[in-house]
Amino acid sequence: MRALVIAEHTNSALKDATAKAVSAAQKLGGEVDVLIAGEAARPAAEEAAKLSGVAKVLLAEAPSLARQLAEPMAALVVSLAGPYDALVAPATTNGKNVMPRVAALLDVMQISDVVSVDGPDTFTRPIYAGNAMMQVRSGDAKKVLTVRTASFQAAGAGGSAAIESVPAAADPGLSEFVSEQLAKSDRPELTSAKIVISGGRAMASKENFAIIEKVADKLGAAVGASRAAVDAGYAPNDWQVGQTGKVVAPELYIAVGISGAIQHLAGMKDSKVIVAINKDEEAPIFQIADYGLVADLFQAVPELEQELAKLGK
Repeated sequence: MRALVIAEHTNSALKDATAKAVSAAQKLGGEVDVLIAGEAARPAAEEAAKLSGVAKVLLAEAPSLARQLAEPMAALVVSLAGPYDALVAPATTNGKNVMPRVAALLDVMQISDVVSVDGPDTFTRPIYAGNAMMQVRSGDAKKVLTVRTASFQAAGAGGSAAIESVPAAADPGLSEFVSEQLAKSDRPELTSAKIVISGGRAMASKENFAIIEKVADKLGAAVGASRAAVDAGYAPNDWQVGQTGKVVAPELYIAVGISGAIQHLAGMKDSKVIVAINKDEEAPIFQIADYGLVADLFQAVPELEQELAKLGK
């Protein structure tokens, strides 16, 4: 079963989500190729060629692909779909934008948020905000998949795949890039960070998030937030962890002032170690936490910062 992975990259570098999607695609049991679509994206293609298990890298470069808009990306993927049995992308913002269009153009069903590849046509995905798992068997000739990267290990290095240039498909002209505003931070990216510390509605204000940001900086951690905190304006949208936000699975997840609604748990319950700080001992977050501290966060978090400082953090 031959698979094509649609890569996540910045033109100059490959994103970690691609290596995890490659790992998922390898479980289908056949050759795995990677598509790099962008402009001046050869550095990302060279990086993808070094991933273990990659047979070939397809490099499509054109001005219409520079920002990876959904319509030209979908047209490109469909134009290349012929020899492939499966089209795989990470379940990121880009993947969720492009792959439904690909599935519609191919007239097949998309299988979203795959957490386990159980066979060439059988997959497991979460339903009911992650409270249940459903095994899906697809009868479509071509499988269109988005994979939850938190559930797969990244493919290692050591490959030496050939890079083949392919033409970009005609731009449907249905959308155009206007502008972007990028949040810049020295902290690691939320979805790939080994440590995440998140705040909830109990933080009470945007200014109060500074106390967990200080701890994050000492731990080299990313900062997250619950939807309630984001909706209240305490944290930016790109910090949101949960069913309608980002899905993370770090080695350590610290939940501060988060009650533990099922929508939030769906985005972080696969973390290796979960620590919860909440003054409500009945908070649902304690049911999945490995370590729980019933305390006032405005006292406990500054004390944690002080103890880290003593350790030279």
